[in-house]
Amino acid sequence: MAERLKQAHARVYSLHASADAKTALTRQLLIVTELAKRDLPEAARRLSRFVQDLDEGRPPVH
Repeated sequence: MAERLKQAHARVYSLHASADAKTALTRQLLIVTELAKRDLPEAARRLSRFVQDLDEGRPPVH
């Protein structure tokens, strides 16, 4: 999970998007990180959905 979060953060960092958009996406990843401390399966599900949305060119919304 930690490696997947690290990769997601790197993808957000490399996006061609505004600073505000990157900040919002980073906040979403931080929420997933915090959730992983309490509910790892739910955090993994949310991270998978986040990455899938990035892959499909949709802004991840949680």
